[in-house]
Amino acid sequence: MCGKALPYRQARHLNHFFSLRGWALKGKEAVSKQKLIGKAEPFRTSGSGAAFKEDSNMQLGMIGLGRMGANMVRRLMRGGHECVVWDVSADNIKKLAAEGATGGESLEDFIAKLNEPRVVWIMVPAGAATEKTVTELADRLATDDIIIDGGNSYFKDDVRRARMLREKKINYVDVGTSGGVWGLERGYCMMIGGPEDTVRHLDPIFKTLAPGLGEIVRTPGREKVKGTVEDGYLHCGPSGAGHFVKMVHNGIEYGLMQAYAEGFDIFHNAKSEELPEDIRYDLNVADIAEVWRRGSVISSWLLDLTTMALLEDPELENYTGYVQDSGEGRWTIQAAIEEAVPAEVLTAALYMRFRSRQEHTFAEKILSAMRQKFGGHLEPRAKG
Repeated sequence: MCGKALPYRQARHLNHFFSLRGWALKGKEAVSKQKLIGKAEPFRTSGSGAAFKEDSNMQLGMIGLGRMGANMVRRLMRGGHECVVWDVSADNIKKLAAEGATGGESLEDFIAKLNEPRVVWIMVPAGAATEKTVTELADRLATDDIIIDGGNSYFKDDVRRARMLREKKINYVDVGTSGGVWGLERGYCMMIGGPEDTVRHLDPIFKTLAPGLGEIVRTPGREKVKGTVEDGYLHCGPSGAGHFVKMVHNGIEYGLMQAYAEGFDIFHNAKSEELPEDIRYDLNVADIAEVWRRGSVISSWLLDLTTMALLEDPELENYTGYVQDSGEGRWTIQAAIEEAVPAEVLTAALYMRFRSRQEHTFAEKILSAMRQKFGGHLEPRAKG
């Protein structure tokens, strides 16, 4: 790998973009993530094989330069788009400005630096922060401007905001965004809600942020179906549909994580002295995770991340097992209740997160390890 970067989004096998174990092992040799995957190409090809053209480049304003917002700006700039940025932290603005973005000195200055019709992407915490930002923008933007909420807002809030902004002739698009701290290189899977013509106008932005077709094996017959899904983004429907799909995505994520956590907890306790001696097993949990990555039915990106965590800290002593929930799991269960749809696994997974804040087992440590690995989510550190 010396002197030559791997092709952009190199895929080792069907559902992996790069070998996480290889990166983890070479971490001791100080081989950086950048050396492993290489520098992202400024102009990549779309799923159809057509290269991006300069006339597809757009200007976008990004509000919120945290883990995801900042990397989305970097990815957009790599793709040739112009980015104007704003954040409550002046340091965050300076960092992106040093990399080529245009920083706003205030919200008003940020808006003034955007060309009409303006496109503003909000990437701040869901809830009060997003509500405040949308309200402030609604008072300052003009007819035909576009507000994009890329956070994890409640889909019913999207419907309300879209209705309010329509009265001001401002367009609103909700984007459920998945990719976490890995999105800069892997790209972001996006689930989009909003008016069809507005979403179509934003296509160059979505295409740059999305993973692209890459080397994932195509679903048989899918090559005959037109659309953007194989590139990693989808217009799901009208206002709220994007965040509705992302909400259920996160509910499923809770269930998958809980299944892995419980399985590994069984392995961890297989050596218990309470068991008969002839059926006690002192298992290498990290090795089991690794072998499952290679051809097993339950291989996945979440398992990749779990394998990394177990290799670094086999007993997960640096994790407390305190597992937060960000709201989408609760909303998923509420939607299931409203639709009278049984959702036993998703509900149980949410309840396990509640329990994790009261007592901590190896299962909860597996969960918090996965959350830290895929999203950089911080937790209270283990005492000791």
